[in-house]
Amino acid sequence: MPKESMTPKERWLAVLHREKPDRVPMDYWSTPEASARLIKHLGFSQKSERELVKDLNMLPGCEVLLHPSHGVQALHRALQYLHVDFVITPVARYVGPALPLDTDVFGVHYRSIDYGTGEYSEAATHPLAVFNSIEEIEANYHWPNSDWWDYGEIARQIEGWEDYPIRGGGSEPFLIYKYLRGDEQAMVDLALNPEIVEYCLGKLFELAYQDTLRTYEAIPGKVSHSYVAEDMGGQDNLMYSKAHIRRFLLPGMQRVAGLAHQGGAFVFHHNDGACRAIIPDMIEQVGIQALNPIQWRSKGMEREGLKRDFGDRLIFHGAVDNQYTLPFGSVEQVCQEVQDNLRILGAGGGYILAPCHNIQPVSPPENIVAMYHTGFEYGWT
Repeated sequence: MPKESMTPKERWLAVLHREKPDRVPMDYWSTPEASARLIKHLGFSQKSERELVKDLNMLPGCEVLLHPSHGVQALHRALQYLHVDFVITPVARYVGPALPLDTDVFGVHYRSIDYGTGEYSEAATHPLAVFNSIEEIEANYHWPNSDWWDYGEIARQIEGWEDYPIRGGGSEPFLIYKYLRGDEQAMVDLALNPEIVEYCLGKLFELAYQDTLRTYEAIPGKVSHSYVAEDMGGQDNLMYSKAHIRRFLLPGMQRVAGLAHQGGAFVFHHNDGACRAIIPDMIEQVGIQALNPIQWRSKGMEREGLKRDFGDRLIFHGAVDNQYTLPFGSVEQVCQEVQDNLRILGAGGGYILAPCHNIQPVSPPENIVAMYHTGFEYGWT
């Protein structure tokens, strides 16, 4: 087996700059429940899975953040054992008005929904759903202010993690808009209330822009990539029309992406499902440079076609199937898929191996280990 000659950060940056790394970088996205099972399977903690999940629930979403809890430290050790080039995401400290329990800065209240093998927090209230005009929103709703966060601790958060890629800034406003209005009303608004959509997204994009700007100012030159995201694809096609995407989303995304480019960061674009139809716009208008999660079983997202048509302009991140292969496939099928991804998406460079979205607890830890062991064995360049 060859010997590693790069740090995780150097490996990521080599791929992003289209240079040759020592091996293909590998990233990690997972639910707390799946991470807890992995930690126990590898023997990195004596705590119960339930206790580990409680620790890991301190991590928002898929991010591997800095936190002193036992569960987070055990996860770091497990990922280092698997040679995962995980990402560090420093966050500004919230110093704004006190928030009610289980309520975010937008006034959305969440409740935990048990789906059998784990839990997700789902929006239980939609603060803007009752309003029918911009005037009503302005008269009755108070938007979060960028000054509600203190960015002074970000530099300290990344101390000791200089060898890892740093993610900071970015945007995903339509996701928040759906929480504020409710999914059904948000979709209706695109056609019937475009002025409300533009007004609210303007507020949300500005908040994201300020967060990105202040993060770059806090750690100048340290951010490797920014997460400019929006889920646009379903299983077979776009969930929104191209016209709506181009009108409501692309201008704001372009502004945030432009700031990332100015700050020396790469634009990492997350877009679930069958999003191929809008990829050219994302490249040409927004300026994305990396595409995640590559759900290649979705219509039009075949790996060979993506590599052929966009491989000279995009870095691909993800592509280990999280709907069928990881949860229900055999270890041998996982190994084969990883090798296929390396062969197809990694041809000539431009690939970061990762699951195509958060690993769910239904995925056996043996399959997770197989994914990374195979990537480490066959990913040398």
